[in-house]
Amino acid sequence: MWIGWIEFDILLGDVHSLKGKRSVVRPLLAELKRRFDVSVAEVGDHDQYRRSRVGVGLVAADRAHLVEVLDAVDRFVAGRPEIELLSARQREIHSED
Repeated sequence: MWIGWIEFDILLGDVHSLKGKRSVVRPLLAELKRRFDVSVAEVGDHDQYRRSRVGVGLVAADRAHLVEVLDAVDRFVAGRPEIELLSARQREIHSED
């Protein structure tokens, strides 16, 4: 079993409140879940209205599938016009490690 995750540090565009932040982050999380069938959550910078940390996790039978899905998630997030991707950290581990 392979376990992988990717964590994004995101700068939000024209957002001036936590309510505005939710209006950008919630649809992003929902679309990631729907499109890629992954676990996703806002994992940091909860009190900053222009920053967010989003974590995406996946369990897969083989590493190739895991890497393929996480790379697709990375490309999807990087291509969103309403956010600026500051960094992405990706990691994969095998259950026997």
